[in-house]
Amino acid sequence: MAAVARRLGDPRQRGKLRHGVADLLRQRVFGIVLGYEDLNDHADLRHDLGLQAATGRDRALASAPTLCRFENRADQRWAWAVHAVLVETFIAAFETPPEEIVLDVDATDDAVHGGQEGRLFHGYYDRYCFLPLYVFAGDHLLAAYLRPADIDPARHSLGILKLLVARLRRAWPGVHIVLRADSGFCRWRLMRWCERHDVGYILGLARNARLAALAGPEMALAEAGFAETGVKQRRFAELTYGARSWDRERRAIARIEHGPRGANPRFVVTNLAGDGRDLYERLYCARGEMENRIKEQQLQLFADRTSCHRWWPNQFRLLLASLAYTLLNAIRRCGLQGTGMARAQCATICLKLLKIGALIVRNTRRVRFHLSSALPEQDLFRLIAARLEPG
Repeated sequence: MAAVARRLGDPRQRGKLRHGVADLLRQRVFGIVLGYEDLNDHADLRHDLGLQAATGRDRALASAPTLCRFENRADQRWAWAVHAVLVETFIAAFETPPEEIVLDVDATDDAVHGGQEGRLFHGYYDRYCFLPLYVFAGDHLLAAYLRPADIDPARHSLGILKLLVARLRRAWPGVHIVLRADSGFCRWRLMRWCERHDVGYILGLARNARLAALAGPEMALAEAGFAETGVKQRRFAELTYGARSWDRERRAIARIEHGPRGANPRFVVTNLAGDGRDLYERLYCARGEMENRIKEQQLQLFADRTSCHRWWPNQFRLLLASLAYTLLNAIRRCGLQGTGMARAQCATICLKLLKIGALIVRNTRRVRFHLSSALPEQDLFRLIAARLEPG
């Protein structure tokens, strides 16, 4: 939080401050981590001794109106600052340079129910919403970029990719970077940039009549095999495909299935070398894990709580949820490694290890937390506390 606070700055008069930017950030992010999504929750939460201790304060924390004014100061510079810290945190997590990084890119809907700036109707989702763009590298969140809903799903993804690739290669010149996304990001300009800058890609390819014709012989074999054996058939085919709008043809991989419900082909386009089946099953299918991370953001950390009227405060709220995720992911990566909760979701970590009852005693020298002797995860709690202890 201190790194984010330094980048945000504070234009207020220092002599009149009661709550610094770092304190406000900690209070807001820790509240989200503990399951308190609304600013109104802090009317009581500001007096909680545990949260005060976590934020390093010994008196009442900021009120809901103070936090509201803090969020409404957000602007584009704040969004850049928080994203810079997310990327630097990811880089600092590696003791040695990685050989390969896979960047997962995806968009999702963020339903809105008021008159927010940028609020637009999306026909596919059949509601008014935003269309935020997420970028993950494994479990690490690198970008959470708020966008209006009336744009192409791939809009701005190339610009974000350029910035990320430049920063990652400045940190690790020899790293191999792979872009992985669904068919919403299959755009020839994006693929051409990757090819020119030695970035691998494997992207979903929407089914069409031409692809179905190219894969027709294999689809026919799969249909015949199912008719003969009654067993679901699965085959792979290598194709050369170029849409009319593309600058050239590219390598495509067809995954062909035929079962009781008929044919179910899937297609991807890639510039990666290797066996098509292996690329599809080992690499491309793993992108589904990113959707679990997005669900953690929206369903467990309230990234969809974009109810401010103005645009940039809503972008900042999205990033507050991102900071909460980054904090919990650090606990998962550093504190829970090798335990039964190493892959636990954020809500599970909160429920079993953070949002637990305790008697808190505070004096002028120390704060004591007296936990119940019947705490179910007390051994795990002690282990994490020891692992995360500074120095």
